[in-house]
Amino acid sequence: MFKANDPCWCGSGQKYKRCHRSPEQQLRPGALSPMRTVPEGIVRPDYAETGEPIRRPEPRIKSPEIIERMRRAGFAAAEVLELGAAAIAPGVTTDEIDAIVHQAYIDRGGYPSTLNYRGYPKSLCTSVNEVICHGIPDDRPLVDGDIVNLDVTIFLDGVHGDTNATYGVGNVDEHSKRLIEVTRQCLALGIAAVVPGRPFSDIGRAIETHALAHKYDVVRAFVGHGIGEQFHTDLQIPHYFEPRMDVVMETGMVFTIEPMISMGTGQHRIWDDDWTAVTADGSRTAQFEHTVLVTETGVEILTQIQPG
Repeated sequence: MFKANDPCWCGSGQKYKRCHRSPEQQLRPGALSPMRTVPEGIVRPDYAETGEPIRRPEPRIKSPEIIERMRRAGFAAAEVLELGAAAIAPGVTTDEIDAIVHQAYIDRGGYPSTLNYRGYPKSLCTSVNEVICHGIPDDRPLVDGDIVNLDVTIFLDGVHGDTNATYGVGNVDEHSKRLIEVTRQCLALGIAAVVPGRPFSDIGRAIETHALAHKYDVVRAFVGHGIGEQFHTDLQIPHYFEPRMDVVMETGMVFTIEPMISMGTGQHRIWDDDWTAVTADGSRTAQFEHTVLVTETGVEILTQIQPG
C-alpha cells in the first residue's frame, strides 16, 4: 500500500523508508489498579457479579418506552465522554481518566457497562495510538503527540448507551490529525446511510468507500452491534461493504456504528490480556461511535449532547 516516499503509517510524519519509530517505541501494557467499586444503590446489569451476560431474545424494534430510556442513557454517555475527554493531557494516565469516568457514571445513577463484562477490569476502554479497541486503562502516562480513543458505555434505567471518540494529546502530527478527521467523516457518512427500508450493507459501503479514497484501511474484525437492555444484541453492522448483509433497517431499530480506520493494515492481533486489539503492523488507528435510532424519515443520534 505504501511507497518509499509516502508518509509512514505510524503517525511520525517521517517518510516510510526513514521512519524513526522502532518496535521498542510501540505501546506496551502498563500496570493495572484494582477494579473500582460501584455503590450498592446503583442498578446493575446481569453480568456485574458473574462477569457473564445472560443471552436472551431482545426485540430488534424497540418500544417507545425503551427508546425514551435509551435517549436518557445516550445523553448520559455523551456527558461522561465529554468529561473524560476534558482530562486528556500529556502526563495524565489512562487509569486517572478511568477514575474520572467511573465517578461520572455513578454521579448520574449509572453503572459502567464495561466493568466486569466478560471479566473486563475497567470502566471504559482507552485505546492509544496503534490500539484499535478494548485498550485497558493503566499507569502509562499519555505522551505529547499520542492519539487516544475513549469508549464510554453506561447502563442506566435498564438500558445501555454506547459512544466513543478519538482525541489528540498535546501537539499531534498532521498525519494523525488527518486520520482522526477522516474517521470522524466515516462515522458521519455511515450515519447518513441509515434509511428505513435500506439494507445494512449501505452503512459499510459508505464508510469503506470514504476510507479507501483517503488510502486508509477499515478494520473488519470488529463491527457495530445492536444495543438496548443488553449491551450487545444479535444485530451486527460491518463497517465495510458486505453484499450478504441484506438485513433491512426498520423504524425503531437501535444499534451502534463505530468505524475503526487504520493508517496501515486493517489486520489485528490481540495482546496477552485477551482484550487489547492492536494493528498487526503497528500503524495508528482511530475510531468514532454513536448509538443511533432508525426513525420513519431517517436516523436519530442518541449519544450526543443536545444544544441548549
